[in-house]
Amino acid sequence: MIQNADIPPLLCGKPFGADGLTIAIEELERSPAPNRAELARRLCERLHWYNPSGQPQLMSARVGLLSLHRRGLLELPLPLKSNGNGRRQPLTTSAGDPQLPITAGAGQLAPLSFERVEGRTAESRLWNELIQRYHYLGYTPMSGAQLRYFVRGDDGRQLALLGFGAAAWKLADRDRFIGWDTLQREARLCHVVNNCRFLVLPWVRSPNLASMILGLCARRVREDFERIHGVRPLVMETFVESGRFMGSCYRAANWIRVGTTCGRGRNDRRALRAVPIKDIWLSPLTKDFRSKLCAPLAVERWPPR
Repeated sequence: MIQNADIPPLLCGKPFGADGLTIAIEELERSPAPNRAELARRLCERLHWYNPSGQPQLMSARVGLLSLHRRGLLELPLPLKSNGNGRRQPLTTSAGDPQLPITAGAGQLAPLSFERVEGRTAESRLWNELIQRYHYLGYTPMSGAQLRYFVRGDDGRQLALLGFGAAAWKLADRDRFIGWDTLQREARLCHVVNNCRFLVLPWVRSPNLASMILGLCARRVREDFERIHGVRPLVMETFVESGRFMGSCYRAANWIRVGTTCGRGRNDRRALRAVPIKDIWLSPLTKDFRSKLCAPLAVERWPPR
């Protein structure tokens, strides 16, 4: 028996409660049964979950539905696709082969340009291939709302790749640094963006280039993320594997080391701690990030059905 106390009044920062759960279950039981993507679309429509540009907040709805499923408040249909497990790795092509060395200083390569990678294009396949071949973590699909970039020098040559996706759900040291409580974190985690991939191509040996890229990318990521996903990011986060890297380029770009992970992956619910410890680095994108992330939550009802 579900108790009202078990039902969150807010779901991903949106009014929910018992009425919201009733609507979600009604849509699940409609015929034909919806898949997860369709259910998220219906939920946005029924609960009036739209961003300032009028687009349905589908990613927030999908994250919220998965949270309800994990709490046992409803049962989602099986996903149509796996979350990357069992997928073919990107194909190796001549386009991803090593290029002639680039040894010029960062200043000589400027001005840098950030070319956004979109859709299932040749550029997208090349981005995936380069990450798979030259990044120590390889390629895996990024979670949540995301952005990908090629970084090019003044002469148009590719220098680096950047990828941004959903923030980690819980990080004790990060959450302590921000100062938010559980409900605030659940409501506003979408304002934290994870720099999940950063690769300076191995044939590029340019002093200070990495820190220059990290310093310059903030404004572009902030503007693109808000324009494309309808959410203004307030903080960027990343993880640097302790013992493998020092994080010097993040420090030089004024990122802040706030602590370490506990060695648990995103889906580690049994506390197996089977992944390496990583340093947590944050880059606030606005001076008042704390006041915005930690502001009191107002529980409001959506317009009547």
